[in-house]
Amino acid sequence: MPHITVKPFDSSCIVKGNYGDAEETKVLFKAEDNFSDDELIGINHGDEDFLLHLKKNEATWLLKYDKVTRPLKVNLLKQSIADVSRGLNLDVLQSNITIHPTKIVPSSVYEKGIEDFVDIEYPFDSLSIEVGFGSGKHLLYQAQKNPERLYIGIEIHTPSAEQVLKQIDILDLKNIWVVNYDARLLLEMIPSNICHQVFVHFPVPWDKKPHRRVISPSFLKESMRVLEVGGRLELRTDSYKYFWYSMETFLGDTVAKIGVEVRKNEALEITSKYEARWLKQEKDIYDVYVTSSEKSELRVLAFDFSFKDIVYKKEILDKISYKPELFEGFFMHFERLFKIGDEAVLIKLAFGSFDRPEHKYIYLDKTEAYYFNSSPVKTLTNYKTHLKIMEYLNV
Repeated sequence: MPHITVKPFDSSCIVKGNYGDAEETKVLFKAEDNFSDDELIGINHGDEDFLLHLKKNEATWLLKYDKVTRPLKVNLLKQSIADVSRGLNLDVLQSNITIHPTKIVPSSVYEKGIEDFVDIEYPFDSLSIEVGFGSGKHLLYQAQKNPERLYIGIEIHTPSAEQVLKQIDILDLKNIWVVNYDARLLLEMIPSNICHQVFVHFPVPWDKKPHRRVISPSFLKESMRVLEVGGRLELRTDSYKYFWYSMETFLGDTVAKIGVEVRKNEALEITSKYEARWLKQEKDIYDVYVTSSEKSELRVLAFDFSFKDIVYKKEILDKISYKPELFEGFFMHFERLFKIGDEAVLIKLAFGSFDRPEHKYIYLDKTEAYYFNSSPVKTLTNYKTHLKIMEYLNV
C-alpha cells in the first residue's frame, strides 16, 4: 500500500489548509499519539475523510495510510501523500506512490460504502451476495449469466475490490455492487427475506484464529434472516477442518430448524484459478448448502449514533482505561489516544460483537464529538455499545 520514507523533520509545520497543485488535499488536523512519537494527519480529499500515519523511527520516518480509515481508491491515497509531502517540502528517501493513469479505478455507482445500506434502494427484484469474491471470476460470471438479478460482492482485500470494479466497467455490467468491507457486518444491513443466495467460496480457514472465520453461529443466523424462503447459503471449501467446523456450526445446539445438503467434488460451471490449482493436485472440494425454511422478521435500523451534547473535557484523559471492558454480548476497548493541541483528541477503539468487532476513531473537541470517517454499522449490538461509550465519555 502507498507510503513514503522521509528524513525526520519538524512536524509542527503540519497545519490546517489545502495542499497540492490543485489544492484538493485538505489537512484537517494533526494528532499526537499519547503512547509514542507517532502522529496521525486528518485528511479530506473530495468526499472522503481518512487518516495518514506518520510513523517515526530514529533515522527515518514513514508516511503511510491508516488501516481503519483507508479509502478504496489507492490513487486517492497516493495523491494525498504526494500533496502533503510536496506541501511540506519533505526530503523523500523512498517512495511507492507513483500514480498510474491506466490503473485508476473509475468513479462508479457500483462501488458502495457500508453507510449506503442504511437507506438504499434495490433496483432489482432479486439479489445474491458473494462473501470474499477474490479475483471476482465467479461473481462476474454469475452477474453475466443472470442480468435480472443484483449481485453484491463483498471483499475486504482492497486490490481485489478495485480489480472487479475495473471489470464491471470493461464488461459494461449493470447488476453488481462492490463493497470493500467486512461481510459479517454488512450482512446485518441487508433487509430480511430479500436474498436468493449467499455464496461463501473458499474462505480463509483461520485454523489458528477460529474467531476470525466468516462462518459462525451469528453469521448463519444473519444469512438465514436475509435469505428468502428456499434461498441458500452456499459454502465451498478445500479445507477438511473447515468443512467439519461448518457442519458443527450448521447443526449446533443453537440451531432449531435447518436444511443441510453436502456434496463432495462437485464441478461448477466456473472455476477460479485458486480452485483449479487444487483440482490439479486432486485435492477434495466440499460443498455445503444450507436452505432457509422460514420467513424472518423485518430488520429495523433506526439507531442514532450521534454523541448529542458530549464534548471534549480534560477529565476524559484521566478517566480512560485501556483495558477491554466486557459486557453481556459485547465489549469496548479504548486502544490509543491522540492529542490535537489542547482543545481536542482522537480516540482509537474497538467495540461491539466479539466475533464481528468494529474499529473506529472518535473525534472530540470543545464543541462536538463524532465518529471520524464513518459511523458504526447500524446493528443492535453496536448501538448498545455506543450507549456505553457515551456513558463513559460523559464526564
